[in-house]
Amino acid sequence: MDMNCLAVILAMAPAPSPTGGAAAPPSWMQFLPMVLIVVVFYFILIRPQQKKAKQQAELLKGLKSGDKVGTASGIIGVVVTVKDNTVTLRSGDSKLELSKISVTEILSKDSATES
Repeated sequence: MDMNCLAVILAMAPAPSPTGGAAAPPSWMQFLPMVLIVVVFYFILIRPQQKKAKQQAELLKGLKSGDKVGTASGIIGVVVTVKDNTVTLRSGDSKLELSKISVTEILSKDSATES
């Protein structure tokens, strides 16, 4: 036999199965990595963001006149009035009306009564 005949015979032979004859894994096993990724995203990204939003909402509920606060833009002042969507701050010699959402932290409670 020459080499051409051997190549033809080998090409006609059935290819061995890649699994080596073993049974295929169940179909639910194919979705397991995707489910694990969703669970990891929930605990790493979504849950902490929801927790922080809840803390921010509680902070804004407890906001009252006289509190010393810090804003997202770096302004530190004392709350003069609290309205539905806005807060009036006194910072130095100026009075500012800001969106309530911009208040990120309460530095001290009722600083007007302490001083």
